[in-house]
Amino acid sequence: MSVPLTDRIIQLAYDPGIAPKDGGLPGLAVLKNVVNSINLFGIIAVVGALAVSLGVWAWGHHTGGHQAEANGKKGAVVAAGAALGLGAANGTVAFFSSLGAQVH
Repeated sequence: MSVPLTDRIIQLAYDPGIAPKDGGLPGLAVLKNVVNSINLFGIIAVVGALAVSLGVWAWGHHTGGHQAEANGKKGAVVAAGAALGLGAANGTVAFFSSLGAQVH
């Protein structure tokens, strides 16, 4: 007995049978190494940006440059947010991936 096309489409939309598989493609270890290196580079750049922003903030405060002080504060907050995002990137993706895998 043949299954109607609409029933097959509904079944496909419900469970296509696709799941992430580690080691399915060649070069996966190299790609992980590249992404880890990019993340490290970003964290190092954020440390430099934070140091510059804090220096601008201090310089603006001590010289009475209110705009420089405000820009230093903004830069420090942005650098701290970027550090938070870079540090939490792997955990955030893992969290939402596992959350998405629970959707039926």
